[in-house]
Amino acid sequence: MANSSLRRVLPGSPFNVPAAPPAPVQDFEEGDRVNHDRHGMGRVCTVENPDSVIVDFGEGPRRVTNPSARLTKL
Repeated sequence: MANSSLRRVLPGSPFNVPAAPPAPVQDFEEGDRVNHDRHGMGRVCTVENPDSVIVDFGEGPRRVTNPSARLTKL
């Protein structure tokens, strides 16, 4: 019978990488210029609560959740 202390320890799965830290919550105010990775540049119309903002990207207003890694304040 093999001794369990002599067993080779295998590394974990390469797919079990630690999750990236969440994006920091940014404080937006009405009139702030923002950039979104998909929709481009826009202006904050309304801050509904700390969890979402309404942004006008020129094609109509859109609700964006906060924090969003795609939305940055300019």
